[in-house]
Amino acid sequence: MKASLPPHLQTLYLASQDQIRGRLEDFARVDRSAWFYELCFCLCTPQSRATHALRVQQALQGMRYKEEGGEVVSVLSNREHYIRFHNTKARRIEAVREDWEQIDAILASGRPSRELRSELVTVVNGFGLKEASHFLRNIGHRDLAIIDRHLLRCLVECNVLDSIPTVGSPKVYLNIEEKFRTFCLDISLEMDEVDLLFWSSIAGEVLK
Repeated sequence: MKASLPPHLQTLYLASQDQIRGRLEDFARVDRSAWFYELCFCLCTPQSRATHALRVQQALQGMRYKEEGGEVVSVLSNREHYIRFHNTKARRIEAVREDWEQIDAILASGRPSRELRSELVTVVNGFGLKEASHFLRNIGHRDLAIIDRHLLRCLVECNVLDSIPTVGSPKVYLNIEEKFRTFCLDISLEMDEVDLLFWSSIAGEVLK
């Protein structure tokens, strides 16, 4: 069966394309001073709700954590926006703050997005290809796939994949990313737009 957007996703895209494109424009306008906090958001999202991670990001920004430091664990363990594995993720956020000068230099290097992603995976504890792609997308980079269970489920629904695979290695991740990229070319939509479309079809909103 040929890969295509199912009718309900076509309808959703027509209804939400302006919102999706506006969200991508918002990412491109994120001020460099906020990049650290966007990275914190992406460190918090694995196995936790995106809405909780967003509240943590806002709390860290509110306490000026990057600039002034402070205690992180209590922010992540707050019941109102609980983050799973908060002790581990707090240590990772603390490490990013200590290493931010190096990370910022990588981001300022002007290298292509895929090269930046590979570099971030090596220097940021807690970043795999998915988290690094998510972070780069959230600060304006394009054409990187954020491969999670939501995207995989939608790719099966669109006949891009026969079944949901186990993404256990960079090789598998990059292979799926290439299939996703080819699918988006075939349907004449940008990969970043389709990613947000898939997310909104499951979450009911265009978040990040």
